[in-house]
Amino acid sequence: MSEPRKRVAAIITQFFEGSHADVIVPKFLMGFPTDDGLLPPRVELASMYLDQIFPDDIGLDVAKQHDVPVFPSIVRALTLDGSDLAVDGVLLIGEHGDYAWNERQQKLYPRKYFMEQICGVMANSGRVAPIFNDKHLSTNWYDAKWMYDRADQLGIPLMAGSSQPVTWRRPWLEHELDTPIDEAVAIGFSGVEIYGFHVLEVLQCMVERRQGAETGVSAVTCLRGDAVWQAATNGQWSRHLAEAACATIQDKPEGEIEAHCPDPVAILVEYRDGFRGTALLFDQYVQSLAYAALVKGQTTAAEFCSQGHGYEYTKGPYAHFSYLSLNVEEMFMTGTPSYPVERTLLTTGVLEAAMTSLTENSRRVETPWLDVAYRSYGSVPFRPIEPQPVGACLAPWPPDG
Repeated sequence: MSEPRKRVAAIITQFFEGSHADVIVPKFLMGFPTDDGLLPPRVELASMYLDQIFPDDIGLDVAKQHDVPVFPSIVRALTLDGSDLAVDGVLLIGEHGDYAWNERQQKLYPRKYFMEQICGVMANSGRVAPIFNDKHLSTNWYDAKWMYDRADQLGIPLMAGSSQPVTWRRPWLEHELDTPIDEAVAIGFSGVEIYGFHVLEVLQCMVERRQGAETGVSAVTCLRGDAVWQAATNGQWSRHLAEAACATIQDKPEGEIEAHCPDPVAILVEYRDGFRGTALLFDQYVQSLAYAALVKGQTTAAEFCSQGHGYEYTKGPYAHFSYLSLNVEEMFMTGTPSYPVERTLLTTGVLEAAMTSLTENSRRVETPWLDVAYRSYGSVPFRPIEPQPVGACLAPWPPDG
């Protein structure tokens, strides 16, 4: 007789078409579209909590179609209307919704509040379950560190972060552990916080593999406009590496970056071991993410390919979220995170420092609190293969039946 499937609760801010809830939750109901076809879920979505329901909500319909109960509180979703924790994993999807912005233009999602409620149920139940937190942990270091420390205190397996570290790379590039990386840049686009986080995760998932492992970050500076180009001239970031990264992106205009990017942003990251990395936002010039590094005098680069950026691999099912979700599901199954949550703790802190720097005339922000030292796990269990010709991979979405 087979064991009953592990049960998962989804704690969500808002669920509309194309939202983070929409690109994650249905995969746990219908399957994960991948290069190897549609992989069926190994867990059961047992409950949902929706913090905000607006006219464009689809969460209630999705729940009804799949017989998933929607509860009016986080506590009831986790206990399945009982008195103790009744699920074996939690999806914390605190993205989108009608929440306030602060003066640094950060949207104040209730991720820490959700985490407090979840951890409270687990602490009082005398049992814990793995938690996945979508994107960065919080808008501020104090809350992010509290979430990390609380999970550690209770012994909760915790994962967090972006889909970018487990999306396709073209060409495939992954540094061996303890690679002697001299310098690195990551390229992206869009808003400083909303997409700067993704670019920082691309940078961090690669440079954490450098010789000596991760040591943490000592200072962060965020530049905007002409100061970005001047910083390159001054040697604060490598124009050569930025151009190498951009060269891997096929869908971009001809000509110099400056001609198409009137408002560039650079996040200069100074690591505690002397290493330096840069996250660059070249909005209007690129609509994809990329990475380049100098290793023993040789330049290596790759595009990080995902939804809507000239590739058909993820059209409809947002399949780059399949690989993120498969690694989350693996944690639900085994109780072991697929990669270190310290990566996202560190990128959360770097992003907050960057937003502070940007709103304070690009002040260099020293960050002694970002002494986050850890070692990469190596390879994650689920990751995509190198991109194939259009249409060569992925099952139809949604699946038949």
